[in-house]
Amino acid sequence: MLEDKLAVLIDADNVPYANIKEMLEEISKNGTPTIKRIYADWTKQTVSGWKDVLLKNAITPIQQYSYTTGKNSSDSALIIDAMDILYADKVNGFCIVSSDSDFTRLATRLREAGMKVIGFGEKKTPQPFIAACDKFIYLEILKAGSSINNNVTKSTTKQKEEPISKVDAEIITLITESVNDLADDNGWTSLANLGSFLLKKKADFDPRNYGFPKLLPLIENTKAFEIDARDTGLNNIRHIYIRQK
Repeated sequence: MLEDKLAVLIDADNVPYANIKEMLEEISKNGTPTIKRIYADWTKQTVSGWKDVLLKNAITPIQQYSYTTGKNSSDSALIIDAMDILYADKVNGFCIVSSDSDFTRLATRLREAGMKVIGFGEKKTPQPFIAACDKFIYLEILKAGSSINNNVTKSTTKQKEEPISKVDAEIITLITESVNDLADDNGWTSLANLGSFLLKKKADFDPRNYGFPKLLPLIENTKAFEIDARDTGLNNIRHIYIRQK
């Protein structure tokens, strides 16, 4: 099965550069980034931190001068490029990296054209942009394991990253309703199907938001579900099924 070809378009004014390596690794899990562009007025000091990482990660900088005050001109350049790429028919999906709601309509339009849209941004990203994406990943969850602080010595104990969200009644209800929506006659639901279904309901659903590397440990932690690991008879491969207690 061929991987999706992705266009990665980054709004340098609205995301930090510290986790660019982790972000590109995350994008690679979803497809092949064949186009990588970043938009900013590069004459500004506020985006100077990006310059050192562009060549290292083969990202093409796009210069966009700010002709007016109070409006991010990089937004328009990114949107125009996205539409040009869409009509060139060279990719299957887009990764839009920004914490700005100005790209909500763009994400919606790309999805209407049959494109897969993955958003990346900080926790402060407005909900309309998140909801407009097929999947949205918070940059904060990519910080785990990254060595940003150069002053940390090898002898320093590694501190556990704090989750950006808590497993509360709302998220348990979301999982419970989704399990019941997909359940067979005996109440069992495939874990694989559940993960995809949760993303359709909530684009920013990710177990890592709650401090868990995968969906199964999150579900086990709720203590609200039965879990059944069924052998397939193929190289110790098991399919996981869950149902509400």
